[in-house]
Parts: sequence; structure tokens; C-alpha cells
Amino acid sequence: MNDTERPLIVQSDRSILGEVDSPGYAEARDALAQFAELEKSPEHIHTYRITPLSLWNAAASGLDADSIVAALRRFSRYDVPENVISDITEFIGRYGRVRLEAVDDELHLVSSDLPLMAELANHKQIAPMLVRRVDTGRYAIARYSRGHIKQALIRLGFPVEDLAGYVEGAHLPIDLKTALPSGEPFTIRQYQREAADSFWAGGSTRGGSGVVVLPCGAGKT
Repeated sequence: MNDTERPLIVQSDRSILGEVDSPGYAEARDALAQFAELEKSPEHIHTYRITPLSLWNAAASGLDADSIVAALRRFSRYDVPENVISDITEFIGRYGRVRLEAVDDELHLVSSDLPLMAELANHKQIAPMLVRRVDTGRYAIARYSRGHIKQALIRLGFPVEDLAGYVEGAHLPIDLKTALPSGEPFTIRQYQREAADSFWAGGSTRGGSGVVVLPCGAGKT
């Protein structure tokens, strides 16, 4: 698409204006949904904003800074401000610098960035939740502190990559019917399967928690 057909205007305060009537808006909207928050949606111009949290959610879903910047450049009518590119790189780079891992019966807060870990270990919001120092860049925490320490670290600007997984419970055998009483075939919709697969993440430590976001009546339950 040429410059006049590009639907977005990216502003230096990380807000983004989207021209709804532009032929490329639907595709741009789908791209923005992955890393920006919709703030206003009047009839002709929609306003989005890129925030640290929206970028960290994007990073958690597998997006990197280069992909986000490329999407903005593809749909932006004008050059993307350099400070916005810098902010995206900075915030995305913070995700995963601190991790939670399960080791035997313990949870460990871990970072290969030793100066950062030393700073966090001495912070008044974090220090009380550290049970003991296990090794360089590694501290044991109580399991009941898992949510609290993640919230505290987000407030400090360092979102945790939680790889601790969950304790496996008793298996619950369950099967879906393959046919309706009328004899017609029955199956879940493709988008439902994709949502479940994304939530489950193949049973890896990256899956098993989060929020499934689908429209009302789409069949989340």
C-alpha cells in the first residue's frame, strides 16, 4: 500500500491513531491487538496506546521488538518516532531478565544479570520474599509468594518469565461427543481449538495459566 493508504499515525507519546475507513485498517487493527491497548473507538478514528504492560504481554506470547517495529513501519503513514522504537526495544528487553523456576520442591527466582539480581535482592519490596540465597543470581522463595513477587517485580519494571509450571493433579478422563443426537457430526470450532492449544502450550511450563479472550457467545466455557 502507498503512504496515503496506510491507516496508522504513530505519535511520540506511544499513542497510535487508526483511520477506520482506510482499506488497510482491518489488517493493521489485527496487528495492533498483539501489542497495543485500544483506548478510544469513535466512528472514524480509533486510538491505541503502547504501554509497558501491553509490550510485556506481547513478549510473553512470543513477539520480539523487531516484529513489533516492522508492523508499525508497515502500517504507519509517517516515520515511526525514534523514541517509540527505543521504548519498544527497552521494554521488550526487560521481559525474561528475571525468571521463576521450579527446582525439586522449591521455587527459585533466577537471573543471569547479576547486577540486576543484586539490586532486586536488596529492594525493600523483594527482600522479605526471598527465603535464602541458593547461588549467584539465584534465590529460593516460598511458594505462597509466587504471585506477590511477580506483582512486585512488574511494579519495578521487570516482569517475571514464569517457568515454574504447576503440580500435576489427578487425571480427569474426558471425551467430547463426535456426533449430535440427530446424527450430525459434532466438533469444536477451529478458533476454540487454537485458544485451548495456546493456553495448554503443549503441556510445557509456559502453559497452564492465563486468560482466554474470546467474544461473548464464542464458546469459552
